[in-house]
Amino acid sequence: MKSTQYSEKTLDHFRNPRNVGTLTGDDVAIGRVGNPVCGDLMEMYIRVQGDRIAEITFQTFGCGSAVATSSMTTELVRGMTLDEALEVTRKDVADALDGLPPIKMHCSNLAADALHDAIRNWRGHKRLEPLSAEEVASSGAGCGARDVNLVEGLAEYAGKGAFTTAPDPATLADRRVLVVDKGEPSARLALELAKVTPRVVFVTELDTLALGEELSQDVKRSDVKVLFQSRLLSLGGEGEVEKARIHDLDEDDEYDLFVDAVVVLGG
Repeated sequence: MKSTQYSEKTLDHFRNPRNVGTLTGDDVAIGRVGNPVCGDLMEMYIRVQGDRIAEITFQTFGCGSAVATSSMTTELVRGMTLDEALEVTRKDVADALDGLPPIKMHCSNLAADALHDAIRNWRGHKRLEPLSAEEVASSGAGCGARDVNLVEGLAEYAGKGAFTTAPDPATLADRRVLVVDKGEPSARLALELAKVTPRVVFVTELDTLALGEELSQDVKRSDVKVLFQSRLLSLGGEGEVEKARIHDLDEDDEYDLFVDAVVVLGG
């Protein structure tokens, strides 16, 4: 596997993460780990019944690989005994995803560590509280305190420049359009839009175009501008979309991009 190649399973769990959220109750324990180098922060929640993991959820503030490994870990260990779950390793998670790029193997593959921390906290009767937004921000976590699929303002601006289904390209002729990476359908839409406007921006949290060789080459040869390692945070404007707040995951910086329309398929 090339250093920037993501498997289809990894992309699926990144774009459609399973078991996102928190758990509460006396039968719940929280595990938490972070990587100060890349800014990833993970919280794993387990509900323990009869020494088994009856339910498991996660919150991840990090890159696409961090989201994918957290999602896969929850799928792997639900129903396991605590001892069985303690045996799950980072390699097991990566193998279940059909591999991770080597550069991501140690930086973002921390979900198993968060799981183990939750189990140790359960057995040690250590109760953690979910991190607040302020605590996440002060920790330097790379992506802020938010659900992995949440874009602030997406619902508010629906029909006013925000789209969660593919719009008719003709209605966006000569407009500034931002398309969020949701896999091949969003990339194909960006290419269609580029036929009617030269100002199309494709935003992906990954550091490569993980779209298949032919489609990736089509995007590279087109007028579509690609923003790598970037995340759409929110939309703004007076009555309709006028700008998009972007988080540069590589530089851990935020900036406004002025646009007329934003497309988040299935958002």
